[in-house]
Amino acid sequence: MAQNAAFIAPKELKRLSQLTPWRTAFAIAFDWAVIAASIAVIEWTGSWLVWLLALPVIAGRMHAFGALMHDFAHYRFIPNKKVSDWVGDIFLAWPIGATVEGYRRNHLAHHNYTNTGRDPDWVVKLGTREYTFPQEMRFAILHFLGYFIGASSWRDIQLAAGRMQAEDMTGWGYKLARGGYYLAIGVIVLWAGVWREYLLYWVVPYLTLFFLFLYVRSVAEHFGETMEPLNELQGTRTVEPHFWERWFFCPHNMNYHLDHHLYPSVPFYNLPQLNAALMRESRFTDNAHLTRGYATGLFREVWLDGWRRKWRSRAMEAAE
Repeated sequence: MAQNAAFIAPKELKRLSQLTPWRTAFAIAFDWAVIAASIAVIEWTGSWLVWLLALPVIAGRMHAFGALMHDFAHYRFIPNKKVSDWVGDIFLAWPIGATVEGYRRNHLAHHNYTNTGRDPDWVVKLGTREYTFPQEMRFAILHFLGYFIGASSWRDIQLAAGRMQAEDMTGWGYKLARGGYYLAIGVIVLWAGVWREYLLYWVVPYLTLFFLFLYVRSVAEHFGETMEPLNELQGTRTVEPHFWERWFFCPHNMNYHLDHHLYPSVPFYNLPQLNAALMRESRFTDNAHLTRGYATGLFREVWLDGWRRKWRSRAMEAAE
């Protein structure tokens, strides 16, 4: 980051890096409230159509938990690291099957060795069909459809579990606390007789759309034919999303990924200000990988352009 420090004045960076804990606390409460409200509306209407419409909303807030967990991994909540980790685990990480510390070890290595053989996130994805582009259209369609039945999600879970397990340095006390957390949830669900609701309102969105949203964002951050992995400004992508995409693909400003890589001390709620400052710098705008929209720009860059070239090639061969 040192070579890009001049993008932002030290005084401005210090201001943008200041923590405002209530904003993170509000974001956590908001995400849980949206899930609770979605479930309440489903129960009130008793409609399967409403349940289907609520699935992406619930999955989007689960994705938001992951986005906030990312801030906790960078200690961007409160100065007390121990308390911060417990809050992050109980309200964000454990509900989606992760741990703050396990994610932190993996993620900080990703920051230190981005897109190299020492980047655990890059290594586990590089060369897989899911992250190799151009991608065959038939495979891409089947892969996306696979999320709706949980097949693609299971593949993602296997990749993540192996990576996080290798980074697990927690003691037995922590493991017992986490196990007790899941056991308590299981007991409450069975005792209250709401196992069906738990499956429909939590397990189904988690095993389907949550991982779909996570996959799209993961591709957006570092992958695609147009990326230059070892170029700091061209190996990481910032996406300017359409309004609706913020709810699903990039909750809590996760779209500003290049900005975050350059200045990881800036908490999520100040990333829009950081981006505005960077966009005033021609040295940044002239060299950064900036994309407009996930369903538009990213889809075109990563998938559609490759398919178009293949179609044109086939048309030319057929014409000869």
